[in-house]
Amino acid sequence: MKFNLLGTDTNSEARAGEFFTAHGKVETPIFMPVGTAATVKAVNQQQLKSDVQAEIILGNTYHLNLRPGTDIIKDAGGLHKFMNWDYPILTDSGGYQVFSLAEIRKITEEGVAFQSHIDGSRRFLSPETSVDIQRILGSDIIMAFDECTPYPCSEEDAVKSLKLTHKWLKRSVDHFNTTESLYGFDQTIFPIVQGSVYNKLRVESAQFVSSLNCHGNAIG
Repeated sequence: MKFNLLGTDTNSEARAGEFFTAHGKVETPIFMPVGTAATVKAVNQQQLKSDVQAEIILGNTYHLNLRPGTDIIKDAGGLHKFMNWDYPILTDSGGYQVFSLAEIRKITEEGVAFQSHIDGSRRFLSPETSVDIQRILGSDIIMAFDECTPYPCSEEDAVKSLKLTHKWLKRSVDHFNTTESLYGFDQTIFPIVQGSVYNKLRVESAQFVSSLNCHGNAIG
C-alpha cells in the first residue's frame, strides 16, 4: 500500500495524506461510513458515491460471518461484488463485537468461543480464523484480531489484556503473511494499538505494533 504525506499543520501534529488500495485512493483524514452487514443504512450505493462521496466504507467480520455467511459472499466473488461497491472496503476483526457478548463468550489464549446472537449456535473466533474470514470477504484493509478492554479497567487487567492482544496481533500478521488474496488483488493488514487508558502501556503497544512492519497501524 502506497501512502503520500501531502501536508502538515505548523501549529499541531495534524496532517493530510492519501493512500492507495486496489480499489482506489483514500484521502486522509477521512469519514468512513459504517456498512456493518454489507450495507450503509438509509442510503443507497449511488447516494454513497455522489452525495456522501464516501471513498471507503467499513464492513463487520462478526456480523457478515454469521449472516449471510462466508459461503454466500465467496460465491458472489467477495464483498465488493456482493454489495456492488467498487471502492475500498475496510473490515474490522470482530473483536469488539465478541467483547460486547460478555455473557455468552469465553476468552482463552487460543481465541474466543461464543454463541451467535442470532440462533445461539456455538462459534469460535481466533486470530487465524478472523484473517481467513476477511480473506474471503476480500476487504482492502484487514484488521488484526485484538481484545478490547472494558472501561473502566484496572492497570493489572490492562497489562494482562495487552499481553494477550500482542500475541493475537503477531498471530494475525503471521497468518496473513502465509495466506493469499482469493480475488486477484492485494489486501493489507493493520495491527491495533491497545493499552486502555495507561500511557506507559499504550507507548509499549505502539512500539510493538510498529515492530510488525505493516503498511498501516490502527489505534484502539
